[in-house]
Amino acid sequence: MAAQPCWLSSSARPWRQSAGGRLTRATGIRNQSTCRLHHMNTRTATCSCGQLTLIVRGDPIRVSVCHCLACQRRTGSVFGAQARFPRSSVTISGRSTEYVRTGDEGSRVIFSFCPQCGATVHYSVEGYDEGSISVPVGAFADPEFPVPSFSVYEERMHSWISLPAGVEHMA
Repeated sequence: MAAQPCWLSSSARPWRQSAGGRLTRATGIRNQSTCRLHHMNTRTATCSCGQLTLIVRGDPIRVSVCHCLACQRRTGSVFGAQARFPRSSVTISGRSTEYVRTGDEGSRVIFSFCPQCGATVHYSVEGYDEGSISVPVGAFADPEFPVPSFSVYEERMHSWISLPAGVEHMA
């Protein structure tokens, strides 16, 4: 079956699904009312050793980047990039250990990481959208993952960082 172009609702960019199920950029646009690609996407996120796995069906609710100092420390990078999904579309397998951190605004963030290799595979924020789960984008190891649409804590953003056009900014 030939790859069919589609607009994904979360990123407003044209994508197509290849024969192997991988998303790639498309050159055409298909009417969203006839496109069912965003209901068929399946992605797998894993820890570094592969012991803890998370499978999601469907597109992310939102892809965002966070420049807070806690995310910089947690990731060992200059920001955290995460995708939020409905809990109902997520299947988790493997063992995890939890680490609870209190965020800048007092909310408790529950990180689930692999007890073997230490990589965070998913997390949630207590009292905030209990029906969703966040996954670090890097856990998918997919360079074709949809681009972020939201950026937070930009007052702590490194001066050399530039974000994609159209990203919603929140200081």
